[in-house]
Amino acid sequence: MGDEGDRVLVVEDDADLREVYRRILSEFYDTATAATGTEAVEAMSDDTDVVLLDRRLPDTDAETLVRELQNRYRDCYIALVTGVEPGFDIIELGIDDYLVKPVTTEQLHDTVERLLSLAEYDAIYRQLSQKRVKRNVLAEEKSPEELGQSDEFDRLQTDIDRLETELDDVAETVDETIRGLEQ
Repeated sequence: MGDEGDRVLVVEDDADLREVYRRILSEFYDTATAATGTEAVEAMSDDTDVVLLDRRLPDTDAETLVRELQNRYRDCYIALVTGVEPGFDIIELGIDDYLVKPVTTEQLHDTVERLLSLAEYDAIYRQLSQKRVKRNVLAEEKSPEELGQSDEFDRLQTDIDRLETELDDVAETVDETIRGLEQ
């Protein structure tokens, strides 16, 4: 489960609930809290991995805050944790998960873990894509003899093979988590 370096921000205006979530999550993650949208923006940083966001906040609506956070922090994953039943308006909302209160400790953990797995998947996929582009350019521009004699090209292919395996492993973890949620 989580890594101490994984950072979670809980944005919840109910002080008691905010403290419960913080206490639950801080056992596994670096957990910060905010009671308002303004505090959430102030508490955010480039190393925030997951935001658990109440849909109704006293100073802003979740839709505006989600857009602002996504514009500033593209690598952050956002789950709404709310008492508001979802409507069709969530289709256009840039969120990665939606939990309806009350939520269990297990639901909070599972959600954070799934979102962290998605972040890991995205990071590996990007590295893999970059390396594949380089391999393909070199394969187009260099002769088979040059490629066969290059230690750098061998290392590149080894990196690609390793990343493909890592990507498959993370994808399997994400798929298992999603299948568990669907049951």
